[in-house]
Amino acid sequence: MSSADGSPSRSIEVERKFDVDAGTPVPDWTAVPGVASVTAGEERHLDALYLDTADGALGRQGVALRRRSGGPDAGWHIKGPLVDGGRTELGWPIGEGDEPPAAVAEELARWTKDALSPLARIVNDRTAYELRDEAGGVLAEFVDDHVHAVDLRQGVEREWHEWEVELGAAAPADRAARESFFAAVAQAAHRAGARPASSASKLARALGF
Repeated sequence: MSSADGSPSRSIEVERKFDVDAGTPVPDWTAVPGVASVTAGEERHLDALYLDTADGALGRQGVALRRRSGGPDAGWHIKGPLVDGGRTELGWPIGEGDEPPAAVAEELARWTKDALSPLARIVNDRTAYELRDEAGGVLAEFVDDHVHAVDLRQGVEREWHEWEVELGAAAPADRAARESFFAAVAQAAHRAGARPASSASKLARALGF
C-alpha cells in the first residue's frame, strides 16, 4: 500500500460505471476486441468509512477520503479530483482506529486542515474479474458490486447493484484507443442489460447525488 520510505502508493483510476439489476448475468467480455480471456471471479467483502469536514470541504473539491478494509488494497485512500477522465488515488496502510494517520492528514492539507468526521459507510460485496489480452496482460478489471450504503449524517440507507470496468496495466495507452475500448465495453454491458450510471461515484450515490 505504501513504499519502503513511507510514501503512499499512487495510481490513476480510469473507469466506466453502469447501473444494473441484481442477478443480471455478467457480459461475455471476450466479445470486446482485445479481450482474449476472463479470470474466474474473486469474491471480496469491502467495508469503507468515508470522512469529510462538517461543511463538506473535500466533496466540494472533488476529493474523497476513506478507510477501507477487505480486498487487496485495504487501507486509507485519497481520491483526487477528476482530471482528463481519471482520478489519482493515493494509498496508505490501514493502521488502527478511524483517525487518519499523520501522513494522510498532511496530504489532505492541500484541500483542508479542518476537523474530519464520518460522512458515509459503504459495504460492498464484490466479485472481481480480470479481462486479459492474448499475452495475459490485464486490460481491465471488471467488478460486479452489490452495495449497501449509509449516509451517516442524514441517517439514510441505500442499496443498489452496479458494474465497474477499470483500465489495467495492459490497457491501450492513447486516448483514442482507450475510448474505443470503453465504447466496446459499454456496448457489451448494455447488451447484457446494464444502464448508464446514475451517479458519478459510490459516495455520491450514498449521499443521494
